Amino acid sequence: MTLKGKTIFITGASRGIGLAIAERCARDGANIAIAAKTVEPQPKLEGTIHTAARSIEAAGGKALPIQCDIRDEASVEAAVKATADTFGGIDIVVNNASAIFPMPTKDTPAKKWDLMHQVNARGTYVVTRACLPFLEKAENPHILALCPPLDMRSHWFGPHVAYTSAKFGMSLCILGWSDEFRGKIAANAIWPRTAVATAAIANILAGEEAMKNCRKPEILAETAYRVLTKPAASFTGNFLIDDSFLVSEGVTDLEQYSMEPGVELLPDFFVPEDPPAPPGVRIMDVKLGH
Repeated sequence: MTLKGKTIFITGASRGIGLAIAERCARDGANIAIAAKTVEPQPKLEGTIHTAARSIEAAGGKALPIQCDIRDEASVEAAVKATADTFGGIDIVVNNASAIFPMPTKDTPAKKWDLMHQVNARGTYVVTRACLPFLEKAENPHILALCPPLDMRSHWFGPHVAYTSAKFGMSLCILGWSDEFRGKIAANAIWPRTAVATAAIANILAGEEAMKNCRKPEILAETAYRVLTKPAASFTGNFLIDDSFLVSEGVTDLEQYSMEPGVELLPDFFVPEDPPAPPGVRIMDVKLGH
């Protein structure tokens, strides 16, 4: 199956993982709506909706850069309408945009709780709901979210109740939609086993030095691409860890995704013990996310 001519609405696609997914899908000749906030270059954030559009078109796709704040329902509805008017519909929605502030309760003011829940859980819901009338008409419609498996043990919540509940809010949406739309629209989630080299790692979580212990966003881009080319009627309700899924798909070279091949990798938040890391994958013995 190919994504040629398919229209994909991706949130937060001006940089990082969202842009990597967009570029991978663009190689098939997909139409990409870049729904993101950044229009002007930022000191610590590389990329805007316009630079992303140029990258997508260079990769072989068509791009529609749209300034959109997914916390604002009217902004989302306008962005979805512009996408459908431009490309004739929407086949896929990728809920990539996310806010992160993984801090304990005493250090997390209510405004940070509100931000994370508005962007992560509510934003995923608002975006998908706005796209739903077009997904219902699409030939092989998919909803995809960048969110973790629902592992409800307390050690994922204790260090950062606000952040965990906001990310798991996205996961709950996927769980529900996989049942609500079963046989019609696929709803799946993907999540990285290891930290991914993005602005969040450099600016918030671990600093520039830790980037060498990360994987490239392209590992999630390839994971997303392979999910989005599956039959929507049967491939749904999956919470996939990137490297294990790629290995199951026949990918044998995971080192191609390492920022620095051969080094131990920094584990991401919320990764369960099952499935275990593929053979040869070396994970640092740290307690990130615990």
